Amino acid sequence: MINYEQYFSRNAKNMKRSEIRELLKLTRKPGIISFAGGLPAPDLFPIDDIKEMTRIVMEKEGRIALQYGPTEGDNRLREELAKLLKRDGVTISSDRLLVVTSSQQGLDLVGKIFVDPDDLIMTSLPTYVGAIQAFHSYGGTMLGIEQDAEGTQTALLEAEIAKRIAAGRKPKFIYEIPDFQNPSGITMTLARRKEMLRIAEKFDMIIVEDSPYRQLRFEGRGEPSLIGMNSERVLALYTFSKILLPGFRLGWMAGPAELIQKAATAKQSVDLCSPPFNQSILYEYLSRGLLEKQISVIIKAYREKRDFMIEKLSQYMPKLPGLKWTHPQGGLFLWVTLPQEMDAGEMFHSAVEKKVAYVVGTAFYPDSGGRNCFRMNFSYSSKPEIEEGVKRLAEVISNWKGSRESALITP
Repeated sequence: MINYEQYFSRNAKNMKRSEIRELLKLTRKPGIISFAGGLPAPDLFPIDDIKEMTRIVMEKEGRIALQYGPTEGDNRLREELAKLLKRDGVTISSDRLLVVTSSQQGLDLVGKIFVDPDDLIMTSLPTYVGAIQAFHSYGGTMLGIEQDAEGTQTALLEAEIAKRIAAGRKPKFIYEIPDFQNPSGITMTLARRKEMLRIAEKFDMIIVEDSPYRQLRFEGRGEPSLIGMNSERVLALYTFSKILLPGFRLGWMAGPAELIQKAATAKQSVDLCSPPFNQSILYEYLSRGLLEKQISVIIKAYREKRDFMIEKLSQYMPKLPGLKWTHPQGGLFLWVTLPQEMDAGEMFHSAVEKKVAYVVGTAFYPDSGGRNCFRMNFSYSSKPEIEEGVKRLAEVISNWKGSRESALITP
């Protein structure tokens, strides 16, 4: 029997399977209602527009679009991306943009160019499981700072960084999702954004800003992005997976020229370039102003689904001390907190038996916290599925709580 483990690199040994991806395998049973995946609603995909853009590309430049392209990305697309950012208050030239194979590749490139084994990375708690996975695979350790209703608690962040520096281990960077954070749905206030940038300046650190669905705001005032507030101190990641469609697997990075150049060099050894054919179609789509129309459609649909899910949670969930959920101003997710003594991981299998699923909170904690929490997605399921799924989930929580209390008093 060959011991293949002996051949793996240190990076390979650090790799862990995505907890979400593994849980999703359990949710494929017939009839299950899944709030687990971060899936956009497929009925909103602009199929007719994409068909037309594909036809145009094939007729205009088929031989070019089907060939290899530059690592940095289609120059015309990068110009459109610069315009898109400018409308969001970010003035940055196209040569400071890198097209990537969706933002998950961006996270991997961040790990590739920044993270050495045993490096420390500051983040919020909870945080995106894909970032935990990407940075851990390069040997990094994420240190989490708990959020409150205003986002990451920057006073705690500053104290923790100072403590680590005093111990001789300065964290490498700060990773943050300021808008409709995945998984909590919380949006960072302007005051906290200013504080975070001040802290980065004070300790000479950079911030990696992950913005997968910043454009999907349903209500409230939009705060400036971190890169819009300081484009020399922030490296930002964006994707079209949530604001258009995930099948293109396209996103982009924006930031200081030196960091973008290093990321482009790292990307060359990964995939040479992101799909030029998809980039050409996307360029045609963006240049015609079609994205704005699509985002309006998505916002309307997701706002209705968010409101409906929150309404049904209020209607069906048992009245338990400590049971609560967030009210995100946009995005795709909300975060449920159970009473402290309950374990969402233990309860998950009971939920799957009742044919309803979520993502356990521990997946979003690098320190294995969040045991009494879970994430719910409201973008994918239909309203009837949301109502039935919430009913099933409420029954699971009530039964699980009741069975545990009975076990405690049984002689």
